[in-house]
Amino acid sequence: MSVPVYIGDEVSAAGFRLAGLRVLTPLPDDVMPAIRRACEQAPLVLLSAATAQLLDETELDELLAGIAPPVTIVPDVHGSAPMQDLSLRLKKQLGVLE
Repeated sequence: MSVPVYIGDEVSAAGFRLAGLRVLTPLPDDVMPAIRRACEQAPLVLLSAATAQLLDETELDELLAGIAPPVTIVPDVHGSAPMQDLSLRLKKQLGVLE
């Protein structure tokens, strides 16, 4: 059975682990390889906002635009990394920015 994967900080990971997700807490240099491995194995990949900020914009856009598996960003429990405005992100992904 394949389960969703959370990639982010250890404190949030503890909560996601209790909820039944598989969790990864990679070092900054290992974030993209961890995401690639998760995308190969999981039906859903959740990234903390802080983890998403470690990726360059092109990589992040490609991950978020992918269909299988869906990759999404979840708020950072520490509040240290702001979430991107959802409407702006959707318009950007759909190519309808004014």
